[in-house]
Amino acid sequence: MINFATEILIEVTEKIFKIKEELGKAQPENIQQLEEFRIYFLGKKGVIQELFTDFKSVEPDKRKEVGMLLNELKKSAENKFEELKKALTAETHTSQLLDLTRPVDLINLGSRHPLSIVRNEIIRIFQRVGFIVNEGPEIEDDWHNFTALNFPPEHPARDMQDTFFIEKSEEKGDIALRTHTSSVQVRIMESNKPPIRSIFPGRVFRNEAISARAHCIFHQVEGLYIDKNVSFADLKQILLYFAKEVFGANTKIRLRPSYFPFTEPSIEVHIKHPVLGWFELGGAGIFRPEVTEPLGVRVPVLAWGIGIDRMALMALGLNDLRELFSYDIENVRLRRTMMRGNHA
Repeated sequence: MINFATEILIEVTEKIFKIKEELGKAQPENIQQLEEFRIYFLGKKGVIQELFTDFKSVEPDKRKEVGMLLNELKKSAENKFEELKKALTAETHTSQLLDLTRPVDLINLGSRHPLSIVRNEIIRIFQRVGFIVNEGPEIEDDWHNFTALNFPPEHPARDMQDTFFIEKSEEKGDIALRTHTSSVQVRIMESNKPPIRSIFPGRVFRNEAISARAHCIFHQVEGLYIDKNVSFADLKQILLYFAKEVFGANTKIRLRPSYFPFTEPSIEVHIKHPVLGWFELGGAGIFRPEVTEPLGVRVPVLAWGIGIDRMALMALGLNDLRELFSYDIENVRLRRTMMRGNHA
C-alpha cells in the first residue's frame, strides 16, 4: 500500500513536470501577458510557490532529488521571464520610436548649393509672371544644338575646341554635350503651338580651359515668349522686370547690339550693380524667321539667356568660378551663411 508521504512525492513530482511543460509552451506576446506569466509562475501565490509549500511534506530522504527538480524549474521560469522581458521591452521601445505603418516623413538633409539657390530664385521670379519650366537632354544631336539654330557648317562653335563631341558621324549626324540650353527652345517650338511662355534652366558644356573666369561646365536659364504682336519693347520690359526683382527697384539695364546666328536683332544685356558697376547679364534677341518658320512658328519669338554662375559669384562675394566647385567645406559653409544674409 502506498503511504501518505509517497503520495505527496508522486503528486509533487507530477506537478513539477506538468508546470515545466506549461512553462515551455507559454509565449507572452506583450507586456501585459508577460506580467500574467510572472504572476502565474513566479508570484507569491503562483504555481511554483505552491510546489515549495508541498515540498515540505516530501520524505526527507527524497527532498534532495525533488528539491533539485524544483529549483531547476524555478530557475528556468526566472530565465525565461528575463529573456521575454528584454525582448518585449526592446520591441515596445522601438515601436514607440518608429511606427512602420506611418507614411514616410521626408527629412531634408544637407543644404542647397549656391548655384541651386540662385537657379531656384530665377525660376520663381519668372513663374510669378506666368512662365513655366521645361528641361531637355544634356546630350544633344547636331540638329537641335546647331543646325536648327542657323549655325552654318563652318561656324567656329562646331569646332572641337568649343564642343565636347561624343560621336562624329556624317551618316548619323554628330552627337555632343549641349553647348547652350537653346536646344531646348528648339524642342519646345517643335512640339508646342503658340502662345508659349517658358524658361529652360540647365547645365551646358564647352571645351574651354578652366580658370577664374571660365569653366567647361556652366549654368544657364534661357527663356521664350512667343505670341501674336509681341515686340522688342516686350523683351526689354521682361529683362527690366527680372533685373529689378533680383537687384532692387532702382536697378537700370543697358542693351548693346550683338550677334547670334539665330536672332535678329541681337543684344547683350548689361545691368548696373550698385557696387560692381555695369556688368553683362546675358544675351537676348528676336528669333530669325528662317529659324522659326521651318519649326512651324509664324509669330514673333522673343528669347534671352541668363548666366547663373556669375550671379552666384556676386551673391557670394567671389571672383573665381572655381570656388563654386570647391571641396573646402568650411569655406562653402561660410559663404552659404553670407548668401542667406544677402537674401534676407
